[in-house]
Amino acid sequence: MTTGTMTVITSLVNEMEEQAKVTEQFMKLVPTDQPDWRPHEKSMKLVPLASHIAELPGWVEMALTTDELDFETAPYTPVQINSAADLLKLHLENVEKSRKALLEADEATLDEQWTLRSGNTIHSVSTKGEVIRMAYNQIVHHRAQLGVYFRLLGIPVPQSFGPTADSPAF
Repeated sequence: MTTGTMTVITSLVNEMEEQAKVTEQFMKLVPTDQPDWRPHEKSMKLVPLASHIAELPGWVEMALTTDELDFETAPYTPVQINSAADLLKLHLENVEKSRKALLEADEATLDEQWTLRSGNTIHSVSTKGEVIRMAYNQIVHHRAQLGVYFRLLGIPVPQSFGPTADSPAF
């Protein structure tokens, strides 16, 4: 890398770190004493939503170190969350293992194929780089959902990409 040139991996690390700072603020505020609260019967419950957000950075490491996720051979087991501290710890662990995997990765790895499946049913085939970007987008998407939950529960909504009514200044 020449001076002044940013690699794709450096850019991905920087973006992960910036979004991790924002997500930390959200994780600290989750009222884990209301784990099953949700704004609508079709909505995710509060703690499972927050846990999902905390786990999503781990998809970066998974995409870089595997070639697929098969839900039939690797069923999801939720992590037990008892406090906002548990959520924050889970989030930080996933960010750290993914940061390490990114820093150890070769840029060519980002172009390798990665498959999401349930046995013989293929849900998607993308490059590993695309999977990482999808994970980042999912974090932002679900964190916005969590912001709506906070608003409805009377919890001040932290800044994400700019001020909120509860946090008007940068």
